Formats: sequence, structure tokens, C-alpha cells
Amino acid sequence: MALINRFTRLFRADLHAVLDRIEEPTMLLKQAVREMEDALADDAKNLKLTQFEKEQTHALEAELDSLLKQLQLEINLCLDSDNEKLARSVIKRKLELQQRTKCIKQKSDTFEHTISELTERVKTNRGRLIAMQQKLEILQEEQSHQSNNSSLYDAEVTISEDDIEVALLREKQARRG
Repeated sequence: MALINRFTRLFRADLHAVLDRIEEPTMLLKQAVREMEDALADDAKNLKLTQFEKEQTHALEAELDSLLKQLQLEINLCLDSDNEKLARSVIKRKLELQQRTKCIKQKSDTFEHTISELTERVKTNRGRLIAMQQKLEILQEEQSHQSNNSSLYDAEVTISEDDIEVALLREKQARRG
């Protein structure tokens, strides 16, 4: 995540001034995009895993609730039969299940919180990645235009002495006329 924050700050600065100082801005941006894509894929994978674990805890909660209801029926049966010793044993199991249920619900709440954080992070990072990809495309287009324009200016131009003489005569004629 720190890497994404660093690149976000990098692009908030004057992009052209920063890129002028870097030797290979296109390569740096391509690497940043790849790293952001990897981080985004990891976050998406963690999100799916957390959602799966949350579903598992919901299924376990339902199972524990069913067991608690069954134990309550057994407690009622034991008390109706005046068997307190057996009722104590069943009550102990019920209390243990209630504690487990409480832990499972806390875990489920933690999963819910993690899911919301990961969902927001994936959404934010996806937007940042798109912006980074657009900046890379713009930079590549600018570099392409600059290389095309510089090749026009870098073309070897030869001017002969005769060309100079003809231009001088035209300038003199333009002054007279």
C-alpha cells in the first residue's frame, strides 16, 4: 500500500518537472502500473477469501443456533424429569456453545469490517490504476510526438553558398520594391 501512496504523491507533483529528472519515465510508469495491478489483484483475492470465510462463519452460526435450541429442549426434558445432574451437564454444554457463538459473531463482525475496508481499497486503487494507465498513455504519446518532431529537426540540412547568394539577392530586391 505504501508503494501506491508514494506514486500518488509523485503524480500530484508537476508531472513534467518530475519526469524530466527521471531517465526512463516510461519504464518507471510501466513498472508502477504493473506493481499497482499486482497489489490490486492481491487485494481482490483477499477480499474474495474474506467473503468466503464470512460465509463459513454464518453457516457455523446457524449450526450453533440449531444446537443451542436442541440443548434447550434437552434441558427442559431433564428438568421435567427432575434430573438436575444431567441438566447441569447439558447446561454446561449450552454455556460453552453460547461462548463459541459469541466468538463466532465477533469474528463475523471482524470479517464484515475487513470486507468493507478491502472493498473501499479495491475501488480506490482501481481508480488510481486507471489514472496511472492514462498518464502512461499520455506520456507515451508525448514521447512519440517528441521523437517524431525531433527527427524532423534533426534531419541534416545543407545550405550551399549559392543558396545564400540567392536569398541575399531576394532580400535586397524585397527592400527596393
